[in-house]
Amino acid sequence: MSKHGVFVHEESTALSAPITGNCSVQVVIGTAPVNMAADPAAVVNKPILANSAQEAMAALGYSTDFADYTLCQTMYATANIYQISPVVYINVLDPKKHKKTLAETTYQVNQMQAVVNKPGVLMDGLTVKGATGSAALVAGKDYVAEFDSATGYLIITLLAAGAGKSETSLKISGNVLDPSMVTKTEIIGAYDPSTGSETGAQLIRRIYPDLGVVPGLILAPGWSQIPEVGVTLAAKAENINGVFKAMALLDLDTAKATKYTDCKKIKEDSGYTSAHCMVLWPSDKIGELVLAKSAVVAAMIAYQDTENDDVPNLSPSNKLLGVTGQCLADGTEIFVDQDQASTVNTYGVVTATNVNGWRCWGNYTGAFPGSNDAKDIWIPVRRMFDWQANTFIQTYFDRVDDPMNQVLIESIVDSENIRCAAYAPDKWAGASIEYRRDDNPTTDILAGKMTFRQKIAPYTPAQEIDNTLSYDTELLASILGGGE
Repeated sequence: MSKHGVFVHEESTALSAPITGNCSVQVVIGTAPVNMAADPAAVVNKPILANSAQEAMAALGYSTDFADYTLCQTMYATANIYQISPVVYINVLDPKKHKKTLAETTYQVNQMQAVVNKPGVLMDGLTVKGATGSAALVAGKDYVAEFDSATGYLIITLLAAGAGKSETSLKISGNVLDPSMVTKTEIIGAYDPSTGSETGAQLIRRIYPDLGVVPGLILAPGWSQIPEVGVTLAAKAENINGVFKAMALLDLDTAKATKYTDCKKIKEDSGYTSAHCMVLWPSDKIGELVLAKSAVVAAMIAYQDTENDDVPNLSPSNKLLGVTGQCLADGTEIFVDQDQASTVNTYGVVTATNVNGWRCWGNYTGAFPGSNDAKDIWIPVRRMFDWQANTFIQTYFDRVDDPMNQVLIESIVDSENIRCAAYAPDKWAGASIEYRRDDNPTTDILAGKMTFRQKIAPYTPAQEIDNTLSYDTELLASILGGGE
């Protein structure tokens, strides 16, 4: 029909572009509803770099069933709480083996559409029949199938020119994902020497060579409360590709730590004592949604660092989490006041307390209280050491195999001192590097080895601010005219 006049068309509101940073790239290991992906098999045990939560949802699928599809917790946190990217996702849910049969069931057709109200339906092996006939309908000819992005349910739309156009119900069968079949062993992953392939957390070593990004934060929401998983993540964070370091965010098992006084024993029983891990308790709640605290805190840290010139010198403590409450993993709501939260901190566990909004609360790594080394017990200090090491490696990698002469020495010393000076006194108190003759004997020089000595001085967090109050009776007397 021809139109005549002036017309206005509205577009959907565009989402704000996420900010991007490099020092705190999240690496998240878990499960996703890959049945919704364009090619489910292509996103199994493969690091997927997403530059927005929407990109991750398109690549891996999305569901608010956070218990079954744990990667979606980070997708939600980086889309709705802190818009931050990039994020690397490692999905271990394999539609070829983590599946169960969808028995033939009849679904009503309304306005040429039938909704399969079961999550995880796989396109591969799907059979659609009319209620009146035994012959299967043909996809693309008789119907089209797509997923509802809000519910994850499969929608079958009959085509007007297809054989099923008159059907009032459809018989549908096939297979559905079964996330319950995924085990901690698959999250931890393995290396197959016969093929050279890795799975699960073992894929962390592939991220820098394949994607060109250095992991900054490693997490597995919904899984890291299992000691074997958590210890693996902490070990990976301490040594990536033999050179890089990161921080693992580990949740305590809220089925065991049901109250704040349980945290000490459960942390110790779990073995979460590495300087390269943050231990977190309990879970976070947003309305009816329950998220592992690791998913929320990791998104917050990545956002904070990026806003801070991509430097991790700020503590995550006392920063708003953007959540509505604290709970156990089963959704049971709990309350943690500041006194209780501070007690939890003495165990080396980060928690949350409500001071005009729920705030992350705690500055200590998992190494506390077992260690008293300042570079290992304070989260921002430990992360600054890791950041400096990672930055140094990436900055001067191109100098490897250059002639080992005075020009090279002066170039590295001068460049590094200038770079480090730019961050003082805002990001740290200062830093310096030098080349000492004593550290470089002739035997090392002949072996092609050169050694520098660098000192850095990150700030510790102002964890305790005390003010001593006293009654000034002389001031009172002078105002009221008392005294002699």
